[in-house]
Amino acid sequence: MTDLALAHDELRPLMFSIAYRMLGSVVEAEDVVQDAFLRLHRSSLEGVDNLDAYATTVTTRLAIDTLRSARVRREQYVGPWLPEPIVDSDDADPAHRIVLDETVSTAFLVLLEALSPVERAVFVLRDVIGYEYAEIADVVDKSEANCRQIFARAKRRINDGKPRFEATHEDRDRLASEFLAAMNDGDLAGLERLLAEDVVFVGDGGGRAPAIQKPMVGALAVARFLLGLVRQGDRFGVLLDLVQANGQPALRTRDADGALLCVMTIDVDAGRIVGLGNLLNPEKLGHLGAVGDLNTLLGHRD
Repeated sequence: MTDLALAHDELRPLMFSIAYRMLGSVVEAEDVVQDAFLRLHRSSLEGVDNLDAYATTVTTRLAIDTLRSARVRREQYVGPWLPEPIVDSDDADPAHRIVLDETVSTAFLVLLEALSPVERAVFVLRDVIGYEYAEIADVVDKSEANCRQIFARAKRRINDGKPRFEATHEDRDRLASEFLAAMNDGDLAGLERLLAEDVVFVGDGGGRAPAIQKPMVGALAVARFLLGLVRQGDRFGVLLDLVQANGQPALRTRDADGALLCVMTIDVDAGRIVGLGNLLNPEKLGHLGAVGDLNTLLGHRD
């Protein structure tokens, strides 16, 4: 009989990797993984030759169900929705140290939001996990031919929204360093040069932290807005530093006591910053440690 207790530490990163890409939420992914393990413990594993495949099936099906219910909540979400970040320096859970490639970047996870739950499952299993179509068909209870069609359709939609040029890690890190330096220096012209003409800034406060309610577009408008945030932060001793979040550079903001206030991911294409996703919702930052109260810091009232 398969010893599930011994296999737990090896299975958990795989299961979290699938659930996180499916849901874009660390908390919901952890819930799915925990529920999946409970189901595995309650199941008879006699005759299970491939525990990885069995765990993948249970996790994926639970993630599909969770995503269907989460979609209703996201339709009622206040303002733009961004995925919960995995910050390398803050997250000590070894299961969260999944392969941080483009398929966990903030921009990519936002693209996945356009897919249906089953489309997302098929895409993740095929493109990330490397499953064969016959294996995917067993997981999502579709025919192999249908899974091929679903993947092709999902792949087209994803490719339509992907960056034109894949930036190197060196280019991303260099731009991020110049970005932070320009902000610290209050260099409007320098900041504007780093931003693409049609750069998009998105803030996710979820109604629980002050954030813009609609995406802001345009290099000059975004640069001015960012420098305004820096000036405001300077009044309260806010700390800014660069980290790696979801395999890409990000700007971490903390209060004077070191509590986390927000994480801003930086998306690069063709040598310019094309997207900034600022996550401020405290409910989506708690897995990274102590979270500060931005409303209190800024003197906001309910």
